Amino acid sequence: MEPALLLLIAGLPPSPSSLRVRLWRRLRAVGAVALKRSVYLLPDSADHYEQFQWLAQEIQRDGGEATLVKVDRIENMTRADIIRRFQEARDQDYRELAGRCRKLLRALEAKRPPRRLRVDEELARLERDLQRVRDIDFFDAPGRAEVSRLREAVEARARPSTGRAPAQPPPVDLTRLRGRRWVTRLRPHVDRIASAWLIKRFIDPDAAFVFADPRDFPPEAVPFDTPGAELSHRGDDCTFETLVKRAGLRDRRLTRLGEIVHEADLRDGKFPREEARGIDLAIRGLLAALKDDQEVLASGLTLFDGLYASVTARE
Repeated sequence: MEPALLLLIAGLPPSPSSLRVRLWRRLRAVGAVALKRSVYLLPDSADHYEQFQWLAQEIQRDGGEATLVKVDRIENMTRADIIRRFQEARDQDYRELAGRCRKLLRALEAKRPPRRLRVDEELARLERDLQRVRDIDFFDAPGRAEVSRLREAVEARARPSTGRAPAQPPPVDLTRLRGRRWVTRLRPHVDRIASAWLIKRFIDPDAAFVFADPRDFPPEAVPFDTPGAELSHRGDDCTFETLVKRAGLRDRRLTRLGEIVHEADLRDGKFPREEARGIDLAIRGLLAALKDDQEVLASGLTLFDGLYASVTARE
């Protein structure tokens, strides 16, 4: 049986006008979305029921009318339609956070980057605001992945530099990585899917992939594209580029593919590849349509097979 929904039906008096503003702010804070004018939705839970009860009392105390209803379905809307409304609302929040991340990335790449203290303060604000949005992201809006990726890019760029390019680690001994389990974070986006494709096609044909919260990573698995992992972002490189270099792969098509993945993942303008936007949109579509990360990976592997076949070594 599908989870129930809570509906708050609000009839507001013409004054005080501050009530309307106050109601809008409170509804946004708890993650409610409008079904139509003066009708608001939340997934049913004890906490959400209490939140709507408090709002109903506040509306009535100021002379308005409020009715709280629990329903199993809305006749002229599918479950997918309802979920889409919540996801679209949260994607707006994620777009605002992504814009702040890109602004900070541009500042860090400037000739005179901001002081470390200012960067740390903005990162802390971004983390707090991201957590607030996560708390009301009830249906895993696709925009979350982009913000997480951009935040990691900001953190990587903000790390103190010694003024010298870091020494390139030696190539990975591929013989010790055959038939292994590989683990990365949930809801894989461009860099994680491209890296898994590279591992499967060029490093470990028998690789099996696990998607998990970093706190639950299997200890025997090889982590990749996750903070603190050996095989992850390094300097200006995304994880795909790191893997190509560490594995000592000399295929020029992989270099071209790495430029596309880099731009789709970091969007820093280093490689102005027009294919990047299309790959980003395609994988966003997979994440929106498929809830199982293994299904996303399977489709993503096919996508990168086709992209690799279409990329020429000379351009």
